[in-house]
Amino acid sequence: MNRPFTLPRTLSHVGNDASAGLVVFLVALPLCLGIALASDAPVVSGIIAGVVGGVVVGLVSGSHVSVSGPAAGLTAVVASAIATLGSFEMVLTAIALSGVMQLVLAATRAGILRSWIPNSVVKGMLAGIGLVIVFKQIPHALGRDEEHVGHLAFMFTSESNTFTEIVASLEAPNPGAVVIALTAFAILHWWQGLSSVLRALRTLPAPLVAVVSGVVVNGLFVSYLPDWALLRVDKHLVDLPVLASAADVLTLVRTPDFGALSDLRVWLIAATIAIVGSVESLLSLEAADGIDPHERVSDPNRELLAQGLGNTLSGLIGGLPVTSVIVRTSANVYAGAHTRMSAVLHGVLLAVAVVTIAQYLNLIPYAALAAVLITIGYKLASVSLFRSVAASGPRRLLPFLVTVAGVVFIDLLWGVGLGIATHVAWAYLAHRKRRKSICQSGNTRNPS
Repeated sequence: MNRPFTLPRTLSHVGNDASAGLVVFLVALPLCLGIALASDAPVVSGIIAGVVGGVVVGLVSGSHVSVSGPAAGLTAVVASAIATLGSFEMVLTAIALSGVMQLVLAATRAGILRSWIPNSVVKGMLAGIGLVIVFKQIPHALGRDEEHVGHLAFMFTSESNTFTEIVASLEAPNPGAVVIALTAFAILHWWQGLSSVLRALRTLPAPLVAVVSGVVVNGLFVSYLPDWALLRVDKHLVDLPVLASAADVLTLVRTPDFGALSDLRVWLIAATIAIVGSVESLLSLEAADGIDPHERVSDPNRELLAQGLGNTLSGLIGGLPVTSVIVRTSANVYAGAHTRMSAVLHGVLLAVAVVTIAQYLNLIPYAALAAVLITIGYKLASVSLFRSVAASGPRRLLPFLVTVAGVVFIDLLWGVGLGIATHVAWAYLAHRKRRKSICQSGNTRNPS
């Protein structure tokens, strides 16, 4: 059961939540931009969705550690919708409408669907997402950035996929990116031991120090070893729009075309976003509860309510659809978050950053962020997790492996669906085997 959101309880962990919120902000920033680009939507729409997902969904959600924002799983839906409708304003109408549909799902208590997901499938989902994170970030750690930020699908084109990109990056690594990534990895690995010796360092989160180290090292390359420097023109650095003043934000905001409500296609797209977004949020919520070190259980119907409010507002002010996202959530947990204020803070930082410090954030190399994400991905897909599931027997191992493969090679929803189907098929075959055994035993005892 969720405990009530009280100010004293929130402030008691303000230090942990502040550092975790900062780490999630650094992770979410390039993802917001990349997902917007992958969706063929305005770049600022990704930031708007990140702000709404952090502040609005973060405040309403029943989860203490889940973080919401624009999701890679909906990029194809949004890109197809823009191409079909020919207007981003019409797509915004569909996004806002999808939020209303999620509010209806929350009111009908559709969150009960979360309880139907087997534990082995949830573990497989986490491991699969961890592997996706690792595989997708290896090229960034080696300096192969181009247009791959936020692209989480296995296939890039008919001739390019995740593994071919890794091979291409290994064949021609960027020495500057490699040094920056290795420096960040070293900090992430040894920071806890170093901070235990130097007590003044304990308040600094390792991921933040790793990212700052990337900025410093790249600055040194620019000054003393320019051939190794990572430059924005080559798409090696974070690329936020730099605004002259806060008032310029309004010039970037798009609003829905409510005349599109008479178009049946808008309703179909809204239903697709609502269904896919709700399922993905419930899956991420289940995963978030699974990695919450305090073992708190979240209310799925309250999560649907939060997502519904978030998508309604995001569509109204020009943002992409939002869902609970396991990449940000896992970063939040492993950065030491205690309450949902870390998610709220990350949303506030996204809003502030766009207006005030975009030019400084644009100094962050993707290679440094890749090191942080690879570390998070490995924790989700650790060797110990595979060993523990394997030790539990084939009944749990097979759905786990099928889910992992589906998430890595297709996408999250397909992976979970295949994992559940495998679990059900195994249970059915086991049931038939037991019935056959009982029947044979009965016939032996009572021959006709």
